[in-house]
Amino acid sequence: MSVINTVYISNCNFKMKIYHKLLLYKNKLLLPYLNFLFKLMAVFTTLASLLMLGAFVYQHGFPLDRLDLDKLNLAYRIIWLIFLIEVSVHLIFDYKRSKVKYKKIPWILSGLLYLTLIPVIFHQPEHHGAIRDFWLFLDDQTFRSLVLLVFALLNLSYGLTRMLGKRTNPSLILAVSFFVIIVIGAGLLLLPLSIQEGVKLEWIDALFTSTSAVCVTGLTTVNVATTFTPMGLTIIIILIQIGGVGVMTLTSFFALFFMGNTSIYNQLVVRDMVSSNSLNSLFSTLIYILGFTLVIEAMGMAAIWLSINGTMGMSLKEELAFAAFHSISAFCNAGFSTLPDNLGQPVLMTNHNWFFNIISVLIILGGIGFPILVNFKDVIKHHIQHWWNVIRTFKYKKYQRKHLYSLNTKIVLITTLFLLVFGTGMIALFEWNVSFAGMDAEDKLTQAFFNAVCPRTAGFSSVDLTALTLQSVLIYIFLMWVGGAAQSTAGGIKVNAFAAVFMNIISSIRGSSKVQVFDREISYDSIRRSSVTVILSLGVLAIGVFLITWWQPELHLLAVIFECVSALATVGSSLNTTPLLADNSKLLICTLMFIGRVGLITLMLGIVKQKKKMNFSYPKDNIIIN
Repeated sequence: MSVINTVYISNCNFKMKIYHKLLLYKNKLLLPYLNFLFKLMAVFTTLASLLMLGAFVYQHGFPLDRLDLDKLNLAYRIIWLIFLIEVSVHLIFDYKRSKVKYKKIPWILSGLLYLTLIPVIFHQPEHHGAIRDFWLFLDDQTFRSLVLLVFALLNLSYGLTRMLGKRTNPSLILAVSFFVIIVIGAGLLLLPLSIQEGVKLEWIDALFTSTSAVCVTGLTTVNVATTFTPMGLTIIIILIQIGGVGVMTLTSFFALFFMGNTSIYNQLVVRDMVSSNSLNSLFSTLIYILGFTLVIEAMGMAAIWLSINGTMGMSLKEELAFAAFHSISAFCNAGFSTLPDNLGQPVLMTNHNWFFNIISVLIILGGIGFPILVNFKDVIKHHIQHWWNVIRTFKYKKYQRKHLYSLNTKIVLITTLFLLVFGTGMIALFEWNVSFAGMDAEDKLTQAFFNAVCPRTAGFSSVDLTALTLQSVLIYIFLMWVGGAAQSTAGGIKVNAFAAVFMNIISSIRGSSKVQVFDREISYDSIRRSSVTVILSLGVLAIGVFLITWWQPELHLLAVIFECVSALATVGSSLNTTPLLADNSKLLICTLMFIGRVGLITLMLGIVKQKKKMNFSYPKDNIIIN
């Protein structure tokens, strides 16, 4: 019996060896053809994705007749077929890698894509019921278009992350990403269905509006409320959301979350973009950024709707749209409004203090930066865990003093509080009986606080800024120049850099060689980058003011300075100068907004070739200063 088993096992082993050899030979023979097929399908899928985006834009951006709709339906069928073939090819011939590569969302989308085959294979059920309703749902053009659109976006997102695999400068990638989105946004705003009937929009104004939206500035050369249709306003708010969260953040989120196969270099690039501490926390950092954004904007929308419900003569749908638009615009520090006179409408200026306070809070939350919000989350989590342990064990343990708040959080919060108190007090002092004349004390304090918050790169306006006193205008310029915090939706030189430079000045005056605060020493690199940021911003502002006053000498110098600071700091406030700008001045302001949003140092790192680190140093010497 044992001999028979031995012979049987030997035969099995022999057959297995032959099978493995045949399998190995088969793989070796087919692998080049399979790789060629995968590359070919990748090309076709990318082209189909671009075609899908173009068809979607064409369908919703232009008035269409029956012939146009037939052509679009044919295009959708071709795209649908290509996507089906691409998914099937990978599942059949490359299942193992696809199983590792894909995460839950791609599998769900693949399933939805296969479900769209049901109306093609099976006839519509004759009897009414759940099965017939399900068949009609799968046969709906909107459902199919949505599935194809999401598939196209994810495919293009994956393509972008593969491009990141090349040794490209991350700073340059960020700048190019913003530029591409701005150009696409300008094209979308020029679509016939984006513009009000009878209104002519020049390309320079579309580019200016798109730049202002993506750079979350708020400066406009046209009246947004009377120029754009609801579709145009929707495009603007999407551009604001993309610009506020960050183009690279959104792209990286889609790639990491939906595709799940980015390289180490890709992850290092994204880590630098979002200032994550490690690769392990990269994904959670991206989740926190988008999570905080959506939650805060949703809460802001609800609060705004409650504050205006039934007071502005709008329908429920209009009120919700108004609340959503202004919540996103406020948190992203954009300053866009759907009202013709921004937030200075008479109906808002009376009995709507809660509305202005809500907008102010959203601006502050957007302007303090995502790292601070994450730090708040960690602190709250720590306290909850502490008290849960106390309740669970019935033993009260004395709080262990920890550095719950990071040095960056402390500096940002203290500097922000100082600027808000300073701005509110000064504006209330100089405008109490000037631009705030006729208001009661509560309204005056609310407007003083609101107008101290808005220069922190939000750009909303409730009073005519040309009516402000000279002192208030100068305070506005200072607050705009400082801006919000780093890694936030705000612009300016950032409160982090302002505080670092200020503390460095104090240390130098005291004769200290180190900058110390809160029992911590600020690194030399932070001090150097802060000083460079301040100097570069002043230099760029000087060039901008010089050029505009040269091209348009009729404009008042203070108004030009105000406009340039507002653009570079991505604020959006203006002394009614923006509509008076010539085309070359508009392009210059667009450039300033772009530089302000991308960041001066980021842009320099992307353009200037970096010097290699030297392993030696030259002898030190002093130059005479004083």
